[in-house]
Amino acid sequence: MDTTTELPEPWDVYLKDCPCRDLLDLLANKWTALVLGVLKRGPHRFGELRRAVDGISQKMLTQTLRNLERDGFVTRTVYPTTPPTVEYAMTPMGAEVSAYLIALSAWSQANFSRIRTARTAYDSRSLDPVS
Repeated sequence: MDTTTELPEPWDVYLKDCPCRDLLDLLANKWTALVLGVLKRGPHRFGELRRAVDGISQKMLTQTLRNLERDGFVTRTVYPTTPPTVEYAMTPMGAEVSAYLIALSAWSQANFSRIRTARTAYDSRSLDPVS
């Protein structure tokens, strides 16, 4: 069943069948935020992206780039060289959404000390077992 034709716009992400939830999953993913953060600086080849996003596997980078390309946030250009050169670049829509993700990344870095303090306090107190 195609839910996109059954739900009126504007979409309501709080409804279980809202197709926007898939988009929210993509945008809430840490790899998406990091890849778009790198592409905000300009086009990159696959290997450059993999080196710039420390810790991402080849499989996860491939999956992330495919999802971003499918949803219109990234373009993939293949140049006729031997071997072929592939370059990824952000689209205008990707640039628009990356502003929010980069702000979230910056907030995370600026506030991590506060979060670590809260985690330590939470982890050190004695908690009643859940019944």
